[in-house]
Amino acid sequence: MVLDGSLHGPGWGSLPWTGDFVDITGDDSLRPRFRTRVKMGWDEEYFYVGAEMEEPHVWGTITEKNAVMFEDNDFEIFMDPDCDGLNYYEFEINTLGSIWELSLPKPYGEGGVPVLGCNIPGLKSQVAVRGTLNDPSDEDEGWSVVVAIPWSGLAKYHRDGQVPPMAGDVWKVNFSRVQWRHEVVDGGYVRIPPHGTPLAESLNPEEQEHPEDNWVWSPQGAVNMHLPLRWGEVEFV
Repeated sequence: MVLDGSLHGPGWGSLPWTGDFVDITGDDSLRPRFRTRVKMGWDEEYFYVGAEMEEPHVWGTITEKNAVMFEDNDFEIFMDPDCDGLNYYEFEINTLGSIWELSLPKPYGEGGVPVLGCNIPGLKSQVAVRGTLNDPSDEDEGWSVVVAIPWSGLAKYHRDGQVPPMAGDVWKVNFSRVQWRHEVVDGGYVRIPPHGTPLAESLNPEEQEHPEDNWVWSPQGAVNMHLPLRWGEVEFV
């Protein structure tokens, strides 16, 4: 697999696309403004994810590792290897390639407290921009992300430590795209609402206002990604 940020190199071409992402609620009237879709693959070392996102204005601001990445436009991966809705992994990346990794012993709504910065050794990620980053003077095609997650780092999220998976195993997985509206001020992009606007100190989505769009692979039925039993199912073949 070529991990240059694009999904056109060797290895990616033979993998099928998911369906286009939908609104997190599943409401057909809230059809996403821009297309998002994903490819998945695996071998003896890694779980591979490649995401392609249409975006006429590619911008990003966060450069710090393990910052709260969803305050930028971002792409997110959620994985619950043993499908029990507990002890699951989350990965987020923005257009600048900055990443945030965390996990939860149980969902926020059940009293879960996130474990921040639980970075998986050997994880690889790369972003490619089809256009110009942080330049409002033109329109872009979009951006893409490739991620290779080592099985060794996912073992602790499976009650039996069963990694790599066996053919026929099923894991709970979902993908999310957070998309903020923006305005151009002094030749630069400004998020609406702007950075610095007070948000709830808790990362619990039930305590947040949601002025952003949330587009997902498998709809949650609520503006809340932390309902792991509602994630999609990935069967390894």
